[in-house]
Amino acid sequence: MTNCGPGGSGTESCCASLEVTGGTYYRTYDGAGVSGPAILAADGGPTGETDPATVSGFRLDKYLVTVGRFRQFVNAVLPADGGAGYTPPAGSGKHTHLNSGNGLAATGGGFEPGWASADNVNVAPTGANLALGGGYATWTASPGSQENLPIDDVNWWESYAFCIWDGGFLPSEAEWEYAAAGGSQQREYPWGLTDPGTANQYAIYGCNYPNGSGCTGVANIAAVGTATLGAGLWGQLDMAGDVWQWNLDWYAAYAASTDCADVTVASERVVQGGSAHDDASYLLPPARYDDPPESRDYNLGFRCARTP
Repeated sequence: MTNCGPGGSGTESCCASLEVTGGTYYRTYDGAGVSGPAILAADGGPTGETDPATVSGFRLDKYLVTVGRFRQFVNAVLPADGGAGYTPPAGSGKHTHLNSGNGLAATGGGFEPGWASADNVNVAPTGANLALGGGYATWTASPGSQENLPIDDVNWWESYAFCIWDGGFLPSEAEWEYAAAGGSQQREYPWGLTDPGTANQYAIYGCNYPNGSGCTGVANIAAVGTATLGAGLWGQLDMAGDVWQWNLDWYAAYAASTDCADVTVASERVVQGGSAHDDASYLLPPARYDDPPESRDYNLGFRCARTP
């Protein structure tokens, strides 16, 4: 838990969480805002800015959740003695620092509901489920050389439950993109204008890791924090590439947004950030995609947010 950083040989806590200063930005820019890749502006700056959103300050974890961190959660949910495992308390996981403890405003009225006890059955981080990605799965039955890789093959409920268990919550789509965009800077990539290149310095994408030899599966996924030059404005790493990241929101058209999330039940949740096996167009902060919450896709992981 204390060796995150470049190549899995760093000396920083994998649980490091960094302050994100609140503000207002545009959720749609550079031709993005619909499912699929963003479109890079010819001059390198933001264009077509629409869908303003205001976000209050919060903390966002510096690193993606690793296999090693997730292993502790699995042990809590599925204890070795076969006894009753951890389940999130009903209503937990809200942004309790907002709206007098009620959490994020809901785009359809009211506030975020927090954890629903009916979803306890959807938290099943068994070895078989975490290996559904086959040769792309980062989970191993026993601790080994992949403990500092980002966990993948987790469904939305397991990501949310982990963050609650770990004292936080899933970031809303607006929060996640705000941090990736550098807030009102509306950055082209989380780190700025520099093209990501193929040397794995800014982002792990396009099967360039470890040596550009092509797509071979889990070998293309790097230890969290490997792309050290890819830090965002507030210091978070891997906001682009390595694995896609679950957001709190259901996938829907944007609505006016001040500390809000779309919690109206739909068919798919928002994922962002691109992955080790996708091209550079998905690395841009406004690029959004969608997956059913039950998905256990390879290249799909998460990070947690916390109260400021």
